[in-house]
Amino acid sequence: MTADTDKNDLIYMDVPEGRVVIRLRSDIAPLAAERIRTLSAQGFYDNVPFHRVISGFMAQAGDPTGTGMGGSDLPDLKAEFTRDAKFLRGTVGMARTSDPNSANSQFFIMFEPSPHLDGQYTIVGDVIEGMEHIDKIKRGSGGSGVVKDPDLIKSMRPASAENA
Repeated sequence: MTADTDKNDLIYMDVPEGRVVIRLRSDIAPLAAERIRTLSAQGFYDNVPFHRVISGFMAQAGDPTGTGMGGSDLPDLKAEFTRDAKFLRGTVGMARTSDPNSANSQFFIMFEPSPHLDGQYTIVGDVIEGMEHIDKIKRGSGGSGVVKDPDLIKSMRPASAENA
């Protein structure tokens, strides 16, 4: 974590193996960053599963139903695509349906670079600490990556709320 990182843009996500620190990219996706910040502050992500995890690709969470079909009660977000940011290891993207303007609460964390996603999905942040804990999340099976008895997000809060 660098000294110039705004604490308002940091999210602490506790997973079974330890703490993950996510730096939100308010500079390129202000709507999505605010959504993650808001839902985290509400405790929305606590005990939510990593319902879809594909080795060599990504781990997806953010659906309290664990089906991949759910979201928050807030309205869907307008897409915030950028040509400059790339989907690299540790990039956090907003999950959506085939409608680019359907991101809500679900997000995914990249295990490996995936250039085919560049400019197609909103990049909302980057894992800046604890990627080794994401690497240990239970993987799904088959092409869909659906996880049986998935690992859960223990807690997810804005860093600015910790010790407040």
